[in-house]
Amino acid sequence: MIIKQITFGLLTVGLFSCNSIQKKKGVAEKDTYADIHSVAAMKNVMWKGELGPQIYLDTISNKNGLYGLGPVSYLTGELLINNGKSYVSEVVSDTTMRVIHSFDTSAPFFVYGNVSAWTEIELPTEVKTIQSLEKFIDLKTTHDKRPFVFKLIGDVSNAVIHIQNLPKGTKVSSPDEAHQGQTNYKITDENVQIIGFFSTEHKGVFTHHDSFSHMHLITTDETKMGHLDALEIGNMKLLLPEK
Repeated sequence: MIIKQITFGLLTVGLFSCNSIQKKKGVAEKDTYADIHSVAAMKNVMWKGELGPQIYLDTISNKNGLYGLGPVSYLTGELLINNGKSYVSEVVSDTTMRVIHSFDTSAPFFVYGNVSAWTEIELPTEVKTIQSLEKFIDLKTTHDKRPFVFKLIGDVSNAVIHIQNLPKGTKVSSPDEAHQGQTNYKITDENVQIIGFFSTEHKGVFTHHDSFSHMHLITTDETKMGHLDALEIGNMKLLLPEK
């Protein structure tokens, strides 16, 4: 009986040790990114008309390596934070826009996070569009924690960005109503940075219902910035947060 108890005890310890090693190994192998902060939801803006401020950008305390995007409150422009610098764009005309530096602004929904170091990923030649880019990112990050920030740097052959420009006092109860006044701008053969947030679980929160990403584009000379709707990649590199 004593021998059986000792044997059982050794087996139990052995199993516990193996399980502990497996758990620790599993944790070590699980790649994670820093947490992303999501404020309010796109669907509440589009369907419920919740256009007012839900976050003031100057209240975000940690601006080191800060990235974020969303629309301006009441859908009167677009917002982008790129490595701690905040940009606000607004429509001037069908062909021109104004882009300024400012944290003194607010958003009806917003997503943001901090990244201190990046890993460069080579893009296959067949990755040219938003759809193919999303598929590639999804495959490359299957076992990673989501959501996360990503960045594209380089030349675009063609792109289309928009800036929200909702007429003052407009009531919104559908996406069609929310996009009244939206102005589109074409980008051709320009050097740009694209900041995006990727998630398969946040449709209607900070991505559209048919997309896994939300991206804003800014030209290197900082004269153009807006929400990215269409993309033809030229020579670009993809950056993912260093794990």
